[in-house]
Amino acid sequence: MTAEPLLTFFFLMIILGATGKRAPAGFAPVAAGLGLTLIRLIGIPVTNVPVNPARSTEPALFAGGWAPRQLWLFRVAPLIGGALAGLGYPAVAGTDKDA
Repeated sequence: MTAEPLLTFFFLMIILGATGKRAPAGFAPVAAGLGLTLIRLIGIPVTNVPVNPARSTEPALFAGGWAPRQLWLFRVAPLIGGALAGLGYPAVAGTDKDA
């Protein structure tokens, strides 16, 4: 259960850092793409991370049994990771004096 929020946290930290005012212009897509690739490489063996919660809904509904009961994890965990990144990024990055 800790992999989903943790991977979402790091992915959003990458995106927030790459799109900040101090980041070099034009490199945000590269950072986001490489970050997403790394998250997929780490998360697939652990939880088969869908990254997009909608992608886990259809297979779970068709699989039946225990799978639909696991859907809450792919909805709540990214919200937790996103909230932690939103709160944690300003503490890590500091504030811009020009902003």
